[in-house]
Amino acid sequence: MTAPKSLLTIDPHTRKRHAAERRFRRYGLAGIVISVAALALLLVSILHNGTSAFRQSYLTITLELPAEILDPTGARDRDAMARVTTLTYGPLLEQGLADTAGDLGLETGLSPRDMRQLISRQAAADLRYMVLDRPELVGTTIEFRALASGRIDGFLKGRVSRDSAERDGNISPEALDLAAQLAKAGRLGLRWNWAFITAPDASDQRPEAAGLGVAILGSVYMMLVVLVLALPLGTMASIYLEEFARKNRLTDLIEVNISNLAAVPSIVYGILGLAIFINFAGFNQSSPLVGGLVLTLMTLPRIIIPARAALKSVPPSIRDAALGVGASKMQSVLHHVLPLAMPGILTGVIIGLAQALGETAPLLLIGMVAFVRDYPAAWTPDSGLFGEASTALPVQVYNWTQRADPAFAERAMGTIIVLLALLLVVNAAAIILRRRFERRW
Repeated sequence: MTAPKSLLTIDPHTRKRHAAERRFRRYGLAGIVISVAALALLLVSILHNGTSAFRQSYLTITLELPAEILDPTGARDRDAMARVTTLTYGPLLEQGLADTAGDLGLETGLSPRDMRQLISRQAAADLRYMVLDRPELVGTTIEFRALASGRIDGFLKGRVSRDSAERDGNISPEALDLAAQLAKAGRLGLRWNWAFITAPDASDQRPEAAGLGVAILGSVYMMLVVLVLALPLGTMASIYLEEFARKNRLTDLIEVNISNLAAVPSIVYGILGLAIFINFAGFNQSSPLVGGLVLTLMTLPRIIIPARAALKSVPPSIRDAALGVGASKMQSVLHHVLPLAMPGILTGVIIGLAQALGETAPLLLIGMVAFVRDYPAAWTPDSGLFGEASTALPVQVYNWTQRADPAFAERAMGTIIVLLALLLVVNAAAIILRRRFERRW
């Protein structure tokens, strides 16, 4: 007769099962470690290559502002002084830099005309704007902080060397030598670059002046459109489908299509927006309104699905209790079910907005890759949100990575940092709102 087995005795089958469970836990832990390591590597790479975009090189130049050149009439009239173009201010900066180097006793080996290698093309425009805003400066000698050229900026950041300068037609080794002397004398250095956040995009010849201002504004405009349209439409659709619609073939078909639309590649929505909003409806191409409408179509399924799940998670007893005390179906949903489901609905909305904020493909198809040099005008039917061309942060990343100058690649990495920061804020808001509206039953 075989003795009965004790539950306290570990047999070979139990040992095998425990070993499999331990292996499964190790596999899960290894997956987490690999994922965290990959994310950390990605973040370190982005921060290492992109943080330098938030600092920019500036030259401190002592220069004269001759009245006979900048204000021939002597009336200090802004309209008359505005006739003097940036082509006139450029030689003043070059001569001022040459005089500054001479006063410091630096060995330049460069003529005043060659000094333009160190100065950004944006500096002449900045000087002109400053003189027009402050006409009293004409006829005086000032200390002007000029934006250094992209090659000089790259030299201070270790991206440009004398060896590369010998093969570069935009900078010479002598100019780099002078830049090193100016940096040692305290006349050239890196400063915090607010213009990277506030300035509009710049041409290929002025990478050091390119900024994210228009792209940030375009993204804000589009997110406002998505929020105003997707939140009420998605919430109402989910409430109707979950609480009021009868279960039949039609609602089953709608539910299947909503699930399928959530899995459709985003570029398909770009094709849809191009066909409907631009070719058929005649909206202006590249406008934030069209971009917001396209992103709304893409975001709606991603809002409806989690909103329905949040409504379904509310216990049926809540509905039965409300109906039992005389509340109507609408009252039970609006006064009891919806407040309890609101944390999940808001979480789905904010995650949908975060996904829309990082989309690029649909915006490329509707033409939001356009180069936008100036800020849009006010909100009128032909400008701003409704008509004027705009761009967005992910599209700006794509745009800058297509340009040849290495300084644009640095700015693309900096843009990714800004985009990640915005996404972090949006997801943090989702967590805060969820905890704020969370109710327990």
